[in-house]
Amino acid sequence: MVMEKMKITCKEATTICSKAQYGEASFLEKIKLNFHFMYCKVCRVFSKQNSKLSTMCDMVKKQKELSKCCLSDEDKARLKQQIKELENKL
Repeated sequence: MVMEKMKITCKEATTICSKAQYGEASFLEKIKLNFHFMYCKVCRVFSKQNSKLSTMCDMVKKQKELSKCCLSDEDKARLKQQIKELENKL
């Protein structure tokens, strides 16, 4: 009975995952999400990829704030390298 209440669908897991990254998920939602991760590899991978994508978006946002103009070719190359490094960590 308790286990049935803990089970969530993959769709619910992705929603909670996104909420958790922004600190909007409740304690119970986080528990349900971690329980779901125990048996769903696809959602675990989604969570990692979503986290890395958020990190990359934050990096671009910070770069834009620092430069307040277009990225130089050097900055673009550095950013591409950082993205490749993050992708390789998957």
